[in-house]
Amino acid sequence: MNELLDRLQAVDGDCHRVVKEILQAVKNKKDAALLEYCRRFDAPHLSLEQLQVSDGELQKAYDLVDKGFMDTLARAAERVRGFHVREMEDSWFQTRDDGTIVGRMVRPVDSAGLYVPGGRGGKTPLVSSVLMNGIPAAIAGVKKRVMVTPPDANGGVNPHLLVAAREVGITEIYKAGSAWGVAALAYGTEIIPRVDVIVGPGNRFVTEAKRLVSGLVRIDMIAGPSEVLIIADDTAKADHVAADMLAQAEHDPLALAILITTHEPLAARVVAELERQLPLLSREDVAGTSLRDRGVILVATNLKEAIAAANRIAIEHLELIIADPWAQLPHIRHAGAIFLGGNSPEAAGDYFAGPNHVLPTMGTARFASALGVETFLKKSSVISYSQEALRADGEHIKRLARLEGLDGHAASVAVRLGK
Repeated sequence: MNELLDRLQAVDGDCHRVVKEILQAVKNKKDAALLEYCRRFDAPHLSLEQLQVSDGELQKAYDLVDKGFMDTLARAAERVRGFHVREMEDSWFQTRDDGTIVGRMVRPVDSAGLYVPGGRGGKTPLVSSVLMNGIPAAIAGVKKRVMVTPPDANGGVNPHLLVAAREVGITEIYKAGSAWGVAALAYGTEIIPRVDVIVGPGNRFVTEAKRLVSGLVRIDMIAGPSEVLIIADDTAKADHVAADMLAQAEHDPLALAILITTHEPLAARVVAELERQLPLLSREDVAGTSLRDRGVILVATNLKEAIAAANRIAIEHLELIIADPWAQLPHIRHAGAIFLGGNSPEAAGDYFAGPNHVLPTMGTARFASALGVETFLKKSSVISYSQEALRADGEHIKRLARLEGLDGHAASVAVRLGK
């Protein structure tokens, strides 16, 4: 259990050193460094003129995707948009009888950068990442949305990604991946503009780059390997539980799949199902490594004990495959996303349900939330005093200022009141 509670992963020294060098190179040499890294790791013959996806490439992409994809994309985007539009915050003001007005003004950031991983050299386009990051930014009102993604060996970008980006209003797309793509968004180059917020998933080099530039820009979160915790009772079906564990395990050898069951016979049946279903996956090697190295099955005395453990673990995805999941929902305090019942697989949340799939990992669900519209908003306080109000509050302001040894603060009030 201690390993499950303390799973925040430190960055190894080599990764930190390499990323720091990349960031510095792009900061100093800009497009020259960016192109050098793109050629070395992704597209050997990429030219500077090809760095930005052209209008022609965007148009051609539509000819390369089928109607079925367009229908699914439209429906998924509608679900994501319909959920996130409820998150939009309004500015507000309070007025007092003495003429004081205070409030909060909500404004979007000017620009946001969306990082989209290449997905096995462009063969497995992460369309859902475009939707989950691009749509909340649009709802927030961000005027400039920029996408970076690594090119394939021929200098192209998967057409499904391009179409998804254009359908959510992103037309400024650049062929730059890994830490150098993040660096370009953070510092700006001659071609790629600097942005205020950087969001999107990536490997350890992307994650470390985001960590190092955070503060200079806002980032969504420091994300670790994906993870799921399933609480199951005697009503759960072993093949469903096993399938959901495998769905998580196929992400990454470091992905974490946990089962806590109150029905001990289920544990053995799930193990048997894992063994049966694993060879059916195209990513059998990845899922197998994840389960062997990190998979966990625990037996709890009762649901209270199981949920107490889940709250301590603070998992990214929590599934309640139990007889009455809604009855237990009030007891869940820490989880990135909660899936209720046997018909709510985590995959539904990843792609189509509507809530965001960018979620806190490594136990950070204790204090962090899913990516949302608020990621792209900032709030300014508004304060307006009348002379009457300042006179009424003046002595209190001066008293606190002098207590803190800030005579200038006190004087700025006294000069207005003539005393």
